[in-house]
Amino acid sequence: MYQKKGGNPKALLPIGVFLVIFIGAGVLSRDFYTMPAIVGFLIALAVAFAQNRRVRFNDKITIISKGIGEENIVTMCLIFLAAGAFSGTIQAAGGVESTVNLGLSIMPSSIAVVGLFVIGCFISVSMGTSVGTITAMAPIGVGIAEKTGIAMPICMGAIVCGAMFGDNLSMISDTTIAAVRTQGCDMKDKFKENFLIVLPAAIITAVLFFVIARGNSGKIEGDLSYEVIKVVPYLVVLIGALIGINVFIILIAGTILSAAVGVGTGAFAFGELFQKMGDGITSMYDITVISIIVAAIVALVKEYGGIEFILNLIKKRISGERGGEFGISLLVLLVDCCTANNTVAIVMAGPIAKEISDEFGVSPRRSASLLDIFASVGQGLIPYGAQLLTAAGMAAISPVEIMPYLFYPVLMGVSAVLFIIFRRREVER
Repeated sequence: MYQKKGGNPKALLPIGVFLVIFIGAGVLSRDFYTMPAIVGFLIALAVAFAQNRRVRFNDKITIISKGIGEENIVTMCLIFLAAGAFSGTIQAAGGVESTVNLGLSIMPSSIAVVGLFVIGCFISVSMGTSVGTITAMAPIGVGIAEKTGIAMPICMGAIVCGAMFGDNLSMISDTTIAAVRTQGCDMKDKFKENFLIVLPAAIITAVLFFVIARGNSGKIEGDLSYEVIKVVPYLVVLIGALIGINVFIILIAGTILSAAVGVGTGAFAFGELFQKMGDGITSMYDITVISIIVAAIVALVKEYGGIEFILNLIKKRISGERGGEFGISLLVLLVDCCTANNTVAIVMAGPIAKEISDEFGVSPRRSASLLDIFASVGQGLIPYGAQLLTAAGMAAISPVEIMPYLFYPVLMGVSAVLFIIFRRREVER
């Protein structure tokens, strides 16, 4: 070990360099996606390599190799790719469109906005991606706004809220995968813990959207055709994941079923199957590579004493299990606001959160839940995040116009804080 006793604040320099580059590029260009995250992380990794001359270069390679090869990192990356295969295949098969249309076809216009939120919840839980959900539902939201007279920002707000519900809760969401793998708990345990916290927020959100959009009598028209068979793969993955079937098995089964549905219904030819599957896998390359690079940076930061420094800093300001939970929550929220990517925030904060949870007796499932929740709180509110930028762009409005209607991320955070403060503490084995 090469770290100083008590930790070394200089070891955090690579993370600071990334944040300065990433945020600085966004502020100067007024586009927080002008700097690809992977470029920022590679620069940060170079800085980490340049640090601590007492450690030989070959030893640094050994350190990052062990960090990258850690079981949770390898498993997380493989699950990312499997989830991509399912997502790409089911989307090509028309599952997203059919699922959305199924809900809209049976929904009266008086609860159209509530319907957008509820359907968004279901789609995002099934797809595991908030941006994918927004992309699929935004055109529907625009149509509802135009035909019912409901303000466009309200409809987009409902969609973003529904998308963040599943981004946080879905079994195949990259944030869920990252949270459970970094904290070492089972997905079903994290889901149960997480669901109890966010359910009140979801219910209150639905009520708020019903109240602010009541009185609109427009009629939803247009082609709302759907095929129930195309919804089945989503249900299989969702139910299978909830009852505890191994995530690899259920994703492979969902991909095979989606492929059969797509070919059987003529959505794509058999010869196109692997292309569609490959497109989905390719879409997960960025987060997979980022996870690997972040693991390398964290390994060096930890070896140099950076994580120990943060732990000691947090220890001075918190005490007990409740304090540990607040520490984890604040940590990932701040990282997400800086990186504008909730999965990256969890990957970066995960190892530190694990240290905090071990030190203060926070259970792995609770730590994973708080990581995912507060990363989603930040991601669902920042106007420069992919979610709001996507919704605003497709609706031709400003992200700032949508922000007043982002009830769910705010209520999710409030619910989680109340959960931390008032939940009865039990001795866990």
